[in-house]
Amino acid sequence: MRDGLAGLTLRGRAFIAAGATAIVCAVLLGQSNLTRIGVLIIALPLASAFVIGRRRYALTAGRGVHPRMVAAGQPARIDLDLVNEGRSSAGALLVEDQVPYALGTRPRFVLQGIARQWRRRVSYQVRSDVRGRFEIGPLTIRIADPFGLVEIRRAVPGTAPLVVTPRTVALPRTPIVGGWSGSGEHRPQVFAAGSAEDVSVREYRRGDELRRVHWRSSARMGDLMVRREEQPWEARATVLLDNRLRAHRGQGLGSSFEYGVVAAASLVLHLDQHGYAVRLVLADGSGADETSTAVLERLALVSTTHHASIDVGWTGDQTRGGLVVAVLGGIEQHDVVPLKQIRHDAGTALALVLDVEQWVGRGTPDVDGAPSATALGFRSVTVGPRDRLDSAWRDLGRAGRNR
Repeated sequence: MRDGLAGLTLRGRAFIAAGATAIVCAVLLGQSNLTRIGVLIIALPLASAFVIGRRRYALTAGRGVHPRMVAAGQPARIDLDLVNEGRSSAGALLVEDQVPYALGTRPRFVLQGIARQWRRRVSYQVRSDVRGRFEIGPLTIRIADPFGLVEIRRAVPGTAPLVVTPRTVALPRTPIVGGWSGSGEHRPQVFAAGSAEDVSVREYRRGDELRRVHWRSSARMGDLMVRREEQPWEARATVLLDNRLRAHRGQGLGSSFEYGVVAAASLVLHLDQHGYAVRLVLADGSGADETSTAVLERLALVSTTHHASIDVGWTGDQTRGGLVVAVLGGIEQHDVVPLKQIRHDAGTALALVLDVEQWVGRGTPDVDGAPSATALGFRSVTVGPRDRLDSAWRDLGRAGRNR
């Protein structure tokens, strides 16, 4: 009964107010018939509240998201498997699924003919232009009387996640100079098991563990050599995303940072399709060897950081002689040292440099002595908000052929 009274609608409250007014007027005017009318008007919403409040619907909802991870702008299908496990029946129920604003309007369904052990599957689609991780649910049931005097809302527990990854651009195949290309004549080959060449080695450095010393190579080279962590047939690439807040301009989907996220996601997929083991690294140095799917999921959640400079703690054996593709925002003087370190360790260093001032309607500032990625040894191109990512990647390949 308490739930029913709490669910009185504006119409139901108006009925009670009108009935009470009629009773007061009847007492003042001595009209007994008016008293009966007032009691009847009050009794109608109270009776509805009593009946609706006593109903107990044991409605369960199983929720499936297909696919669980989609690119921004692509639809996902939500399947709701509804079962009435209670004893109460109803002529109709209004069901509303809770979805974040970014996924669109909340879907509503009118369910009719609900009896014991009633089952039904309903489906709807959602789509988001914004990347992120969204929780869908819980389900809300709206129970109302035929007169619209009482309406009760009850939540059916249960949610399901949907991951929206950045949209990606198909990049053209271009020649990669240096490092493993993973295809064509530069495709890495597996060496015969047990041969001396089957181990990738480097010179010994202070602090290296003795168990990593490769004695056969040391005897042949005349210097102490240790095993590298990676094997020579592994094509490794690192995609660096500069996610420092100070390096970007603009807001929301139209910001230079979001352009950089799209670029990083496109590069990860492109390199993965060409045989690379791809690692995504952020400006704070965080990163790990992951599948391309896991990297895209990270990019769905990545945000800007307040780091002042690019952390290069991730450089070393895994980047030495390999491919590094950097997606950079605005480059300042204090970025010279870390970028030089990255270039020194990489076999091939490419850079997509965002002309961030164009994102706020200004041209590139003419600052004497401002560092550039090309001057720091990167093969680079500069892109603006209207530049096509696939064209920029093609320009990088052409720059490689001209060297």
